[in-house]
Amino acid sequence: MDRGDTDTTSTTATSFKVVLINPYELGRQSFNLAAPAALLKAAGCEVACLDLTLQKLEPDTLRDCGLVAIHLGMHTATRIAIAALPKIRELAPNTHLAMYGLYAPMNADLLRALGVHTLLGGEFEPELVALAERLRDGDTSPQTTPLIQLAKVTFLQPDRSGLPKLNRYAHLNLPAGGKKVVGFTETTRGCKHLCRHCPIVPVYQGKFRTVQVGVVLADIEQQVLAGAAHLSFGDPDFFNGPGHAMRVLQAMHQRFPNLSFDATIKIQHLLDHADLLPRLRDYGCLFITSAVESVDDAVLDYLDKNHTRADFERALSLCRACGIFLAPTFVSFSPWTTLAGYLDLLGELLRLELVEAVPPVQLAIRLLVPQGSYLLQLPGFPDRLKAFDPMLLGYPWKHTDPRVDALQLQVMSTAMRMEDAPRSEVFRIIWQLAHAAAGLPTPTLEHANFGETIASLSEPWYCCAEPTEQQLQSF
Repeated sequence: MDRGDTDTTSTTATSFKVVLINPYELGRQSFNLAAPAALLKAAGCEVACLDLTLQKLEPDTLRDCGLVAIHLGMHTATRIAIAALPKIRELAPNTHLAMYGLYAPMNADLLRALGVHTLLGGEFEPELVALAERLRDGDTSPQTTPLIQLAKVTFLQPDRSGLPKLNRYAHLNLPAGGKKVVGFTETTRGCKHLCRHCPIVPVYQGKFRTVQVGVVLADIEQQVLAGAAHLSFGDPDFFNGPGHAMRVLQAMHQRFPNLSFDATIKIQHLLDHADLLPRLRDYGCLFITSAVESVDDAVLDYLDKNHTRADFERALSLCRACGIFLAPTFVSFSPWTTLAGYLDLLGELLRLELVEAVPPVQLAIRLLVPQGSYLLQLPGFPDRLKAFDPMLLGYPWKHTDPRVDALQLQVMSTAMRMEDAPRSEVFRIIWQLAHAAAGLPTPTLEHANFGETIASLSEPWYCCAEPTEQQLQSF
């Protein structure tokens, strides 16, 4: 196999310690710690990794480090990172603080005000290595490089040796019972689409970059050897480059024919590349996550999703015909949500027999409007927003119908409180809450068909949800 890796054991005369921190990544072992760790070690740095999902900020890990670099891949991670900064500064008062990932450039002013020295977005690895080398050489001058780098990265095989074992991360729950250890990798970054609410868009602006096939395969192999029986592809959209994706899958399946996988694919891509779905099934695809977001065509137009409600239903039919589960995600509450529209969403999930395919938290997600969001370009939309709130990391909004905001809080509270309950049971309560909010009698669900239980990851949270108290316990 073309492993795409080189010797990562080189050292220099001067040791320089880098600590890479992952606040949160949906319960998965982070590619975005493992990939830079390999490159930093190849440059002669001593590297320690901390995953705050499973580990705590320990004095010994941060002692004598010259650089702390924190990955901000999503809203939840950024909120946790900001909350952790005082403890990091206490344990490493003289270290250079860097943050990298999607949310670093989007929140540049706020993060600099909090004492972060360097911010890197996009394809961050080369500049992160260059920063470590400059600091090692005694150069502590302020950042002059652009916040966002999009030049193609030549990766090495990700170094996962410093991360907790795979079996400590989120696992796969199988429909018939049983579990699988899950690996996680990425074949692409960025996205060629411009969905207005997506945090990827302000950084990549319609571009995407690939990870070399040999590197991906080597990363898969090392995770299989570490116990992975299922692989979750973390690409924002696995079919941004369908040819690249299929080359990876073909080689993966030849090498590991019993390895199952899941991926995230846009509804538009499922329709455009429907001919590839049987091959996905044959290569081991158990389910596809797709950001459906809404079943209201007007809302989908505001979000610039490039699909309709009818497209969603067609994509669902195509997946089912191939024996692949579709797991839709939603932004259920937005300034355009009405109580009638929310009831319509619940009714659609019932009609399509998708209740068991949707984690209840998906029915509570509230639209976040971060810095740089393309939603701000919608005529009149900024008028709906309050001033940017650094605690929220976004522009707050209040619905014109207070019943909608009240319902969102009730649904979120229910989803969090009943996280371990059967999805159908939680849905019944949400169904009652929604009808009560609208002042309507609650139709019986006595003979409802909630659909098949699908394979799903044990971490049901969502990248744009608020962090929980449990997630903040690592510091």
